[in-house]
Amino acid sequence: MLRMASNEEPASAPSLEEAFATPARALEGAAEAAEQGERAVMSKVPFKLAEEYWDTLGPGLTTGAADNDPSGIVTYSQAGARYGFQLLWMPLFTFPFMAVVQEMCARIGVASGRGLAANIRRHHSAGALYTVTALLFFANALNIAADLGAMAAATRLLVPGLAFELLVVLFAGASLLLQVFTTYARYAKYLKYLTLTLFSYVAVALAVHLDWGAALTHTLVPSLTFSRNQLFLVAAVLGTTISPYLFFWQTSQEVEEEELAGETTLSARRAGASRHAVRKMRVDVWSGMFFSNLVAFFIFVTCAGTLYAHGITNIETAGEAALALRPFGEFAYLFFAAGIIGTGLLAVPVLAASSAYAFAESFGWKAGLYRKLKQAYAFYGVIIVSMLLGIIANLLHLDPIKGLLWAAVGNGLIAPVILFFVVRLSANRAVMGEHANRPLTSLIGWATVALMTLSGFAAIVSLL
Repeated sequence: MLRMASNEEPASAPSLEEAFATPARALEGAAEAAEQGERAVMSKVPFKLAEEYWDTLGPGLTTGAADNDPSGIVTYSQAGARYGFQLLWMPLFTFPFMAVVQEMCARIGVASGRGLAANIRRHHSAGALYTVTALLFFANALNIAADLGAMAAATRLLVPGLAFELLVVLFAGASLLLQVFTTYARYAKYLKYLTLTLFSYVAVALAVHLDWGAALTHTLVPSLTFSRNQLFLVAAVLGTTISPYLFFWQTSQEVEEEELAGETTLSARRAGASRHAVRKMRVDVWSGMFFSNLVAFFIFVTCAGTLYAHGITNIETAGEAALALRPFGEFAYLFFAAGIIGTGLLAVPVLAASSAYAFAESFGWKAGLYRKLKQAYAFYGVIIVSMLLGIIANLLHLDPIKGLLWAAVGNGLIAPVILFFVVRLSANRAVMGEHANRPLTSLIGWATVALMTLSGFAAIVSLL
């Protein structure tokens, strides 16, 4: 049979050029899609790294931020207002000492599975520990009183109609509720996010006109006149930066973090002290201390470049510093005042809890913010008494500046003693195992002991 002819023309074969063009276009499309996908992934990398870094931060960040409490803000504000840029080198100077000390404290907690006071009691004289703990408690109570008063005064700057006494009670009550009735995981998260309030001081410094050239020069070139008032202020800066309550808080918080992760026994905590855990802790601590000193620098430079430059040199409280900044911009005034409240909410619980850890570990009580009230009455009792003393001091209208002076003297007396134990313990291989100090770390530690001894001596002599 013959096939009937079709009206359709047979399809012509593709040319060589067309044959290669099709897969080439496909490859180009695939390459473009891959490039777009890579750009999408790479755009997410910074956010992922930032998220991982934020998750790494914990007790070290909180400790560093708590160091910039309202009392510290007063000290930095006074230094900037009285001496301008002259003492601007101090935050850079104190950073390595502070970081090494706090890293030693944290390493003691990670490696031993115990708090600082528990280790001192186990390896050194109990009598010395009880004396130091009592001094720490009273110094912290004075600091709490001053911080509560500063928070109340700052709030009244923003909302003038509120009663000072009522605000003191409300702030103390809010702090107690957080510590006693909130789970540790949630409480730690609150403290971590409260650290962000410190960025208000960075914003203030960037919002006002400053001579950054002069600021950089004085940051890198130390200057000191050795007058009695300036020596006391230098001692106060050292005392408020390298503070005893931070030593106890840092160590105990590392232990609580391990317990929160399920390492509820001493053997489990010691077994969990891996090199990875220590490296992670070190990133957290050094980041927190850098952040602390960075914020101190911006408070220094703000008050030096505005208040001192315009002859406003007599600043007695953090509230006065905020009020004095008002002529330089409403933004600066509002953010400085808001920062006082935020740092107080962060620091007051840390002060009270550090006393509680020291007492509980000294006397063998059950301790820990992860415990419920009925499980640790004595531990929470110290926190409650600390808050009550802070409230009473404000209701009696005791002079907060004198309170801070006595707190500075107390810290000057006990800081070198506690640092002696910190350096000894962190260098002891029986306590620390493979995580004991390296020679350079111990050298910096002993240099800090000498520095704080001189600081305490200078603080006492300057008051005579």
